[in-house]
Amino acid sequence: MNVLIIGSGAREHAIAWKLSQSEYCDKVFVAPGNAGTSDFHTNASIDIHNFEELAKFACDFNIMMVVVGPENALVEGIHDYFQNSEYLKHILVVGPTKAGAMLEGSKDFCKAFFSRHNIPTARYQTFTEATYRDAVEYLRNHSYPAVLKADGLAAGKGVIIAQTFDEAIDALEDLLRNKKFGNAGSKVVIEEYLQGIEVSVFILTDGKEYVLLPEAKDYKRIGEADAGLNTGGMGAVSPVPFADDAFMQKVKDRVITPTLTGLQQDNIPYTGFLFIGLMNVNGDPYVIEYNVRLGDPETEAIIPRIKSDLFELFRALHDHKLGSFKLEIDPRTAATVFLVSGGYPEGFEKGKVITGLENVDKDVLVFHAGTKIVNDKLINNGGRVIAVTALGDTLEEALAKANKAAETITWQNRYYRRDIGFDLRTIKAGI
Repeated sequence: MNVLIIGSGAREHAIAWKLSQSEYCDKVFVAPGNAGTSDFHTNASIDIHNFEELAKFACDFNIMMVVVGPENALVEGIHDYFQNSEYLKHILVVGPTKAGAMLEGSKDFCKAFFSRHNIPTARYQTFTEATYRDAVEYLRNHSYPAVLKADGLAAGKGVIIAQTFDEAIDALEDLLRNKKFGNAGSKVVIEEYLQGIEVSVFILTDGKEYVLLPEAKDYKRIGEADAGLNTGGMGAVSPVPFADDAFMQKVKDRVITPTLTGLQQDNIPYTGFLFIGLMNVNGDPYVIEYNVRLGDPETEAIIPRIKSDLFELFRALHDHKLGSFKLEIDPRTAATVFLVSGGYPEGFEKGKVITGLENVDKDVLVFHAGTKIVNDKLINNGGRVIAVTALGDTLEEALAKANKAAETITWQNRYYRRDIGFDLRTIKAGI
């Protein structure tokens, strides 16, 4: 069977790498892909927003399964496009319809869903430019830190944690009046700051049954010790030490089950991954957000831990047999470190030659993101460029191997965090 993966990041590279191991996959295509996916898959130079071209490609190459990586295509309705076409509706699209994708496409919609279905989350209110003065008064009486979120998609960068009232007003001005994130900031969600530690939980679901995937913790800030600006993600580890059976049972009972019940009650069809961003607050899970696809860089940490055939997992999704699917997980720890272009997440230069890949230890996985081949040379072509993932019997072993690989790969002004997993090492030590 031929499979089409939509996207160009390290997440899509990891999914392609895993699917290619299945005896049931004849050919894996990636649109548009990157330099890494071109090594052992076929890249298709198609804009992921051009549904007509993607549909034509699916027909021409007898695609039977489409796995959607990025959220934008889902929010724009790629699943609906395939579903509403007579000659495409037989294709399994792994990713929700536009209605389901609203859980990520609008923070306000998502928070209302939480409230409606009694899913634990931070208290909040939503404001627009028309209610700007109300937002100012709300912030004046708010406790700090306070969290301000652009309502729409902002590439993982639309969240500001304001430490003071003045910082909050500056952020509000940027979002609502200066349109820092364009239409994504036409509404702003202001919510209480939850004190705790984050964990990313993932399920694959048909809207009724689900399979729980390995959890992970990602690191969003550009600087070490979680300092500086938010990014798309600087690294991840899986498993997460505090996500033990007791905590995960709370997640199932208080979050996953009411989420699926809520989707059914609201008549929202859902077929695909659901990423549940949680905060562990004194042992209790609170939902920060939903994402309607796998996370990046979490995917690069959790996919290598899945020992089961990923294609068979998707087939169970198609056949509504997720409830009986037994997922086999590697008990080892995976650590992912992202190498980024100097200056990211703000201005950075492209076109720098990347070297050192051939010297990375053979048991370390290298997933490409912002890479491109020009004149037979590998160059950086984005902010986040390469993710390296290592498995180890301990967190320390996995991190040491991943950091060694990150040090080996280089280009002008490349940067990576050397402290991924720093907080989990403290937890593990019982401090």
